[in-house]
Amino acid sequence: MDHREPEPPTDVPPESAEPAGRRYPSTIGGACYLVVLAASTVGLWITARGDWRFGVRWIAASLVVAAVLRLLLPTREAGMLAVRRRPLDVTLLAVLGVGLFVLSVTIPNQPPL
Repeated sequence: MDHREPEPPTDVPPESAEPAGRRYPSTIGGACYLVVLAASTVGLWITARGDWRFGVRWIAASLVVAAVLRLLLPTREAGMLAVRRRPLDVTLLAVLGVGLFVLSVTIPNQPPL
Protein backbone atom coordinates (compact mmCIF):
# COMPACT_ATOMS: atom_id res chain seq x y z
CA MET A 1 0.00 0.00 0.00
CA ASP A 2 1.10 3.50 -0.78
CA HIS A 3 0.86 5.86 2.25
CA ARG A 4 2.07 9.06 0.62
CA GLU A 5 0.32 12.38 1.15
CA PRO A 6 -2.11 13.22 -1.65
CA GLU A 7 -0.95 16.07 -3.85
CA PRO A 8 -2.92 19.33 -3.68
CA PRO A 9 -5.31 19.93 -6.57
CA THR A 10 -3.79 21.81 -9.46
CA ASP A 11 -7.03 23.04 -11.03
CA VAL A 12 -7.84 25.60 -8.29
CA PRO A 13 -7.10 29.14 -9.49
CA PRO A 14 -4.72 31.01 -7.15
CA GLU A 15 -7.14 33.94 -6.73
CA SER A 16 -9.71 31.61 -5.13
CA ALA A 17 -7.32 30.44 -2.42
CA GLU A 18 -7.93 32.16 0.91
CA PRO A 19 -5.06 33.44 3.00
CA ALA A 20 -4.38 31.24 6.02
CA GLY A 21 -5.87 32.46 9.28
CA ARG A 22 -8.46 34.86 7.85
CA ARG A 23 -11.61 34.84 10.01
CA TYR A 24 -13.59 37.91 8.93
CA PRO A 25 -15.74 38.77 5.90
CA SER A 26 -13.64 40.30 3.14
CA THR A 27 -16.54 42.20 1.54
CA ILE A 28 -19.32 44.45 2.76
CA GLY A 29 -21.80 41.88 1.43
CA GLY A 30 -20.23 39.21 3.61
CA ALA A 31 -20.81 41.36 6.68
CA CYS A 32 -24.38 42.10 5.52
CA TYR A 33 -24.96 38.38 5.04
CA LEU A 34 -23.93 37.73 8.64
CA VAL A 35 -26.35 40.43 9.85
CA VAL A 36 -29.17 38.88 7.80
CA LEU A 37 -28.27 35.46 9.20
CA ALA A 38 -28.34 36.84 12.75
CA ALA A 39 -31.73 38.49 12.13
CA SER A 40 -33.12 35.22 10.77
CA THR A 41 -31.81 33.42 13.84
CA VAL A 42 -33.60 35.94 16.06
CA GLY A 43 -36.78 35.26 14.06
CA LEU A 44 -36.39 31.52 14.62
CA TRP A 45 -35.85 32.12 18.33
CA ILE A 46 -39.01 34.27 18.51
CA THR A 47 -40.93 31.56 16.67
CA ALA A 48 -39.66 28.88 19.04
CA ARG A 49 -40.70 30.99 22.03
CA GLY A 50 -44.33 30.87 20.86
CA ASP A 51 -45.11 34.01 18.84
CA TRP A 52 -44.78 32.32 15.45
CA ARG A 53 -46.40 35.13 13.45
CA PHE A 54 -43.97 37.75 14.71
CA GLY A 55 -41.01 35.39 14.29
CA VAL A 56 -41.93 34.55 10.70
CA ARG A 57 -42.39 38.27 9.95
CA TRP A 58 -38.91 38.89 11.38
CA ILE A 59 -37.46 36.23 9.04
CA ALA A 60 -39.44 37.66 6.11
CA ALA A 61 -38.08 41.14 6.82
CA SER A 62 -34.51 39.86 6.93
CA LEU A 63 -34.97 38.17 3.54
CA VAL A 64 -36.40 41.34 1.99
CA VAL A 65 -33.47 43.33 3.41
CA ALA A 66 -31.11 40.75 1.88
CA ALA A 67 -32.86 41.21 -1.49
CA VAL A 68 -32.46 44.99 -1.31
CA LEU A 69 -28.80 44.68 -0.32
CA ARG A 70 -28.15 42.23 -3.16
CA LEU A 71 -29.82 44.67 -5.56
CA LEU A 72 -27.78 47.66 -4.37
CA LEU A 73 -24.33 46.15 -3.81
CA PRO A 74 -22.01 45.65 -6.77
CA THR A 75 -21.38 41.99 -7.55
CA ARG A 76 -17.75 42.02 -6.42
CA GLU A 77 -18.79 43.54 -3.07
CA ALA A 78 -21.88 41.35 -2.55
CA GLY A 79 -19.86 38.58 -0.93
CA MET A 80 -21.99 35.70 0.35
CA LEU A 81 -25.18 37.41 -0.82
CA ALA A 82 -24.13 36.69 -4.42
CA VAL A 83 -25.01 33.08 -5.06
CA ARG A 84 -26.42 33.30 -8.57
CA ARG A 85 -26.92 36.11 -11.04
CA ARG A 86 -28.24 39.29 -9.47
CA PRO A 87 -31.80 39.21 -10.92
CA LEU A 88 -32.33 35.63 -9.78
CA ASP A 89 -30.89 36.28 -6.29
CA VAL A 90 -33.04 39.38 -5.80
CA THR A 91 -36.18 37.67 -7.12
CA LEU A 92 -35.77 34.56 -4.97
CA LEU A 93 -35.04 36.49 -1.78
CA ALA A 94 -37.87 38.97 -2.35
CA VAL A 95 -40.47 36.34 -3.30
CA LEU A 96 -39.56 34.18 -0.32
CA GLY A 97 -39.64 37.15 2.08
CA VAL A 98 -42.96 38.50 0.77
CA GLY A 99 -44.42 34.98 0.67
CA LEU A 100 -43.53 34.33 4.30
CA PHE A 101 -45.00 37.68 5.32
CA VAL A 102 -48.25 37.00 3.43
CA LEU A 103 -48.55 33.55 5.00
CA SER A 104 -47.95 34.94 8.50
CA VAL A 105 -50.81 37.41 7.95
CA THR A 106 -53.32 35.16 6.18
CA ILE A 107 -53.09 31.83 8.05
CA PRO A 108 -56.06 31.77 10.45
CA ASN A 109 -55.58 31.12 14.14
CA GLN A 110 -55.81 27.48 15.10
CA PRO A 111 -57.28 26.07 18.29
CA PRO A 112 -54.63 25.00 20.82
CA LEU A 113 -53.67 21.34 20.90
